[in-house]
Amino acid sequence: MAAPVQRSFIASPGSWAKTGLLALHASGAHRFAPKSLAGVGAILMLHRVREADGAGFAPNAALEVTPEFLDATIRHVGDLGYDFVSLDEAVRRLKERDFIRPFVVFTLDDGYRDNLTDAAPVFRRYNIPFTVYLSTGLPDGTAELWWAALERVIAGASKLHVRFADGAETIACATTEQKNAAWFAIYWRLRAGSEDAMRTEIARLADEQGIDLAALTRELALSWDEVRELAADPLASIEAHTAGHFALAKLDGACAREQIAQGLARHEAELGRRPRHFSYPYGDPGSAGEREFAMAREFGFASATTTCKGLIQPRHADRLAALPRLSLNGHYQDVRIVEVLLSGLPFAMARPFAGASID
Repeated sequence: MAAPVQRSFIASPGSWAKTGLLALHASGAHRFAPKSLAGVGAILMLHRVREADGAGFAPNAALEVTPEFLDATIRHVGDLGYDFVSLDEAVRRLKERDFIRPFVVFTLDDGYRDNLTDAAPVFRRYNIPFTVYLSTGLPDGTAELWWAALERVIAGASKLHVRFADGAETIACATTEQKNAAWFAIYWRLRAGSEDAMRTEIARLADEQGIDLAALTRELALSWDEVRELAADPLASIEAHTAGHFALAKLDGACAREQIAQGLARHEAELGRRPRHFSYPYGDPGSAGEREFAMAREFGFASATTTCKGLIQPRHADRLAALPRLSLNGHYQDVRIVEVLLSGLPFAMARPFAGASID
């Protein structure tokens, strides 16, 4: 049975959560929250860093922040007294219980070209270390950015005939409103199924719309030459994110291990080093759990990060293969929201609600 897809309750630009987070900031309540809620640091998660294009249909916008917002976040978080450290340093502090000053780690998932062209210059401006978790199938051309492909499929169609596991449906997507509705109708139902079935159906839809999946990957993802250019930056660390970016919990044990092993082998072949750190693709509870955490330990990673929402607490010294992260969500590009989330107060407030999470 397919693992359930867990949605964040901060899921769209119209969500009440943005208003609530800004109201918390205005009230100043986060400044009086117990210091223990803030933990000892945070691992910030990004994907893409690029200028906004202003498109009315942009379902993957949550995965994108502008260089200006990244710059503003760095300055604001620095003013709050955080040290900017590498993953190696964060792990050292946890193991040695060096909690004199709070820390922040910047991580970027998947391996987008704009990590080199738009994000790296911002980090260099402030001399801040950062990690890119690379799915090696992207520069290899063997993996696909299926979520970007689905966006382009819907953007270019007036209606789609989609084959779901429980039957086919024709879905209207002529207007912007219909396109946004179509995205949620298609994306979540395909995500709930098997990885192979989801990718096969998106590939079929892309072919119908004349979208070349390989060309899309070449357009958006780093090439190996660009990965090497990024790896030559002393501030950058290129770490593991499997080969094909599959939700490991949906694979059998042998296939999941092979995905990790293939990614490691390609890293070593192309970059001459074995990654020390790992990020689970998707990383939500339906995509990575205790079985996958045990795998990360078996492969000897110094740390492994999820997309489960939270701050780093001292107890995570014993959970280095299951570290939470705090997403810099493209729908909430406001440093006041970052400040409130770093206080830990929203997470404490969300705990009584079963299944609630903050992105």
